[in-house]
Amino acid sequence: MKKRTLVGLGMVALVLTACGGRQPLKPVQGQKLPAIPVGAPTAPTAADLMQPSIQARPERSVELLTQSRQRGNDEFELPPEAHPK
Repeated sequence: MKKRTLVGLGMVALVLTACGGRQPLKPVQGQKLPAIPVGAPTAPTAADLMQPSIQARPERSVELLTQSRQRGNDEFELPPEAHPK
C-alpha cells in the first residue's frame, strides 16, 4: 500500500511538471500587440509586457527607525471598560 501511494504521488508530480508551457509568447492570430506608448522609441515586446512596472512591484524599504518621538495626545484613546456589556 505504501509503495502504491509513492508511485501515485510520483505520477501526480510528473503530470504537474509537464503542464507548464515554455514557448515564447505571441499575440493571438488576427490580433496585434498594444499600440506604442507615447514617448517610447519602439513598441514593447511580449517579454517587456510581462515585466511588472515599478509601481506594480515597488522595492521594499528596509530603512530602520533612527529617531523615536513621543506620541501626541489621542482624544480617542480611551481606557477599556470596567464591565463590558
